[in-house]
Amino acid sequence: MTNDRYPSLIQVNTRVWLTELSQALGHPATLDDLPDAELDRLAATGFDWVWFLSVWCTGIAGQRISRGRREWREEFEETLPDLREEDIAGSGFAITAYMTHPGLGGDEALARLRARLQKRGLKLMLDFVPNHTGVDHPWVEQHPEYYVIGTEADLAREPQNYMRVRRAEGDLVLAHGRDPSYPGWPDTLQLDYGNPATRAAMLGELRQIAARCDGVRCDMAMLVLPDVFERTWGRRVEAFWPNVTRQVRKEHPGFLFMAEVYWDLEWTLQQQGFDYTYDKRLYDRLTAGAAHQVRDHFRAGIEYQNKLARFLENHDEPRAAAAFPLEIHKAAAVITYLSPGLRFFHQGQFAGRRKRISPHLVRAPAEPADERLQEFYDGLLDVLRQPQVRDGRWRLLDCAPAWEGNWTWDCFLAFAWEKAAGDRLLVTVNYAPQTSQCYVRLPFPELAGRTVRLKDMMGAAEYERAGVDLLSGGLYLDLPPWGYHVFTLSLN
Repeated sequence: MTNDRYPSLIQVNTRVWLTELSQALGHPATLDDLPDAELDRLAATGFDWVWFLSVWCTGIAGQRISRGRREWREEFEETLPDLREEDIAGSGFAITAYMTHPGLGGDEALARLRARLQKRGLKLMLDFVPNHTGVDHPWVEQHPEYYVIGTEADLAREPQNYMRVRRAEGDLVLAHGRDPSYPGWPDTLQLDYGNPATRAAMLGELRQIAARCDGVRCDMAMLVLPDVFERTWGRRVEAFWPNVTRQVRKEHPGFLFMAEVYWDLEWTLQQQGFDYTYDKRLYDRLTAGAAHQVRDHFRAGIEYQNKLARFLENHDEPRAAAAFPLEIHKAAAVITYLSPGLRFFHQGQFAGRRKRISPHLVRAPAEPADERLQEFYDGLLDVLRQPQVRDGRWRLLDCAPAWEGNWTWDCFLAFAWEKAAGDRLLVTVNYAPQTSQCYVRLPFPELAGRTVRLKDMMGAAEYERAGVDLLSGGLYLDLPPWGYHVFTLSLN
């Protein structure tokens, strides 16, 4: 874990970034070519972690599948109207070896990148894919018993979930990696967690990864939970995560585990050793737009919330600038990133990029930056550098009707942050499409008998109020649709 209770993380698309650098440099770029100035900028912005997506080796077979799937290709062409074959490198999650791809400079370049990050106080996060491997992983020949083995009848009945694999030692029917709700991923093979040798081998892979970075983002981490694996494959398995998180931390104290997880299994994985778990539920509630549901989400225990990774976009979700109209985007970002937990950002988010880039692709389209969003995020990131929200105490505040019969109080969310008596923030958001009013009572008894100055860090508002009024009646708010304040509080 980082020194601050609430760190920030930026996910970068490694292969896309290097493609852009290659075009600028006039030769193939590796991790060594990532500019020090950009790493300096990430550190100065306030990030603690950089997640480099898709650095591991992928195979020719996976690439061939990516290029040949008609429905995938349609998506790629939507992203890149001038799509070229070389733009489709294969999914970064169809891994054939946990070694840095030679095209990125190999493990030596990764080690140098990590050292450069460490000099700037940045930590390196990489991918771990526990559920499956690429279809041409060496284990297919060497250890087919590590996989879920099917039958000819399985292949005939569920061709979307099984494939015939050609092997020197004899062909086999193996299952594609999948979750219980969707067809298999055709460029992957499903690992069998009912086999102790598989679990031991994956622990070994994770140990090797942990020697080369500071933390891992575990892809679809809930798929190897015993209940989920049984639902998918009809067999009960032993728990995997409690042992591996414990074993890895024995060798690498402080190593961080972040889980991509859905289906309300966040708490389960937190209890099994994960430092952070995706908060997709908050994202979904913000997308739905009902303020009271968002507010209810924040009533969970603080120990649970402290371990949630809050995001508005990542490589799996639509770009926030495309999913949310501008004013809703800004209001949702204030709520997401000024709540407790890990603040999880995505490369291109600040510039308002609108095209989601599939992890099969290594090139992104040219898009103009949205100066309005850039200005907004500059202000928000400045707030996130403040000690109150990096290592302070967070509280959800209650809102009350501004007058009898005015229901719009229910459209507000209000948070308080406090690190010391003179170091406080008040965050208020009207998460609704109409102007709304409410009173927010402040939880600081020492305001009594003092004059309180409220200054908005993300706007022009500035007020003076009697502390006794803020404690008794509360702070009156009248905000436009999707309006927000981030007030500093100082006493006179």
